[in-house]
Amino acid sequence: MIVALTRRQRASTLRGAQYAILVVAIVGFAFVADWGTIGRRLLNPQIAVEQFPDIIATALTNTVIYTALGFSFALALGLLLALMKLSSVAPYRWLANLYIEFFRGVPALLVFIAFGFGLPLAFGVRFGNYTTVMVSLGLVGAAYIAETLRAGIQAVPRGQIEAARSLGMSSGRAMISIVIPQAFRIILPPLTNELISLTKDSSLIYLLGLSTSEYELTKFGRTAMSSTANLTPLVLAGLCYLIITIPLGFVVRRLESRSAKAR
Repeated sequence: MIVALTRRQRASTLRGAQYAILVVAIVGFAFVADWGTIGRRLLNPQIAVEQFPDIIATALTNTVIYTALGFSFALALGLLLALMKLSSVAPYRWLANLYIEFFRGVPALLVFIAFGFGLPLAFGVRFGNYTTVMVSLGLVGAAYIAETLRAGIQAVPRGQIEAARSLGMSSGRAMISIVIPQAFRIILPPLTNELISLTKDSSLIYLLGLSTSEYELTKFGRTAMSSTANLTPLVLAGLCYLIITIPLGFVVRRLESRSAKAR
């Protein structure tokens, strides 16, 4: 006699089968894997100790500096582009739209190559590595931040502007004093996500040929991996990225939760 299962019973059976498959896969891998070799190749304690304090004092510090420079430039340019896109002057809107569509469609890698190698070859204009990473990251990041800022500005209730104008404020002063501060509070979560993206994109500077004192995490990990013939430096570089991105991700979740409660 065949007994038909209810929907809840079918869901419970399927879930149990998925857990069973997962347990079998984990147990099988645990028995098959050569843990001694994996440990030596992925996280060798001796090699890990040799990478300190350089990976923190040089690579991690430079990554934070590169990210901060790029984000600052992107935020300033993004705000300008957002205001241009909301302008009543049509050419400003056209220019902002053209810029945003171009840099959202072009890979950040191409921008780094253009500023690191293209401009010096074509025009003889050479930038320092700090300037190159600031401009390259900033140009790409500004295209995304501009759209985020525009959405935030438009999300501010129209009544806020009308109230400011009724108090005698000019439209420019109302925008700076009333609208933009409120817009930043609205867009803090996506803005923090953009900061995380720029942190990871800062690794593209390794293409430019850095001196040892200018190494960021990816370049440091790649160079150390080649010299040690071991993956430990790359694992450490990845962990250092997590030191930056996990707290930022936590901040994003807290801001989103606070925003949801406020709504």
